[in-house]
Amino acid sequence: TDVFVSMGQEKEAAARMKALAGYQVNAALLAKADPKAVVLHCLPAHRDAEISADVLDGPQSAIFDEAENRLHVQKALLEQLILRG
Repeated sequence: TDVFVSMGQEKEAAARMKALAGYQVNAALLAKADPKAVVLHCLPAHRDAEISADVLDGPQSAIFDEAENRLHVQKALLEQLILRG
């Protein structure tokens, strides 16, 4: 999932939140998924907007592992660019 309102869209925030409210990733939606389903989010997440807090912090969430892995990949890419330019 991703944010409903990105930078530069602040003036559209209320309309976007209303239009996209039905697309929130929440416990009711996750209950329809395979029990082995994993929830990912590119962060930053707006709790209880595009994703509910219980899903964000829940047992099927790999969101913070995803963020940590992305950090290590970014560091490796930076190292390659700096050292091998």
